[in-house]
Amino acid sequence: MSDITALLHAGLLVSDLARAKAFYESVLGLAPYPNRPDLPYSGEWYELGGGQQLHLMQLANPDAASIRPEHGGRDRHIALAVRDMAALKSRLDAAGVKYTASKSGRAALFCRDPDANTLEFVETR
Repeated sequence: MSDITALLHAGLLVSDLARAKAFYESVLGLAPYPNRPDLPYSGEWYELGGGQQLHLMQLANPDAASIRPEHGGRDRHIALAVRDMAALKSRLDAAGVKYTASKSGRAALFCRDPDANTLEFVETR
C-alpha cells in the first residue's frame, strides 16, 4: 500500500500572471492564498479547500508551441470540484470561454485557461 495520502497542490505555468489572475479570480471566483512563500519568480496561489492549492507560476513554458487536442478530456488536465455547474457555465459564457462537455456523460466540463492549461470541472453536491 502506498504512503501517498493526498494531492496537496497542482502547479500550472502561465505566461502573463495578470491575465491568468483575471481568469482564475474573475471568471472562476478563486481568492488568492495570502501565504505564498518568497520565490524567485512571479506567481499566485489559491486555496481550494481541504488543504489543497492551485499554484500559478509565471515561467517559460517548454510546451508553449505544442498543439493541444480540441477536447480537454484527451489532454493532461487537473479536475476541480464545483458545486453549481450552471453558475460556472454562466460565468464561462459571460467571459467568452469555450468549453466542452465530458464525453462520458458525467456532469463535467472541460475548458482551457488563457495559457491553454486544461481544467476539468466535476459537479459535486
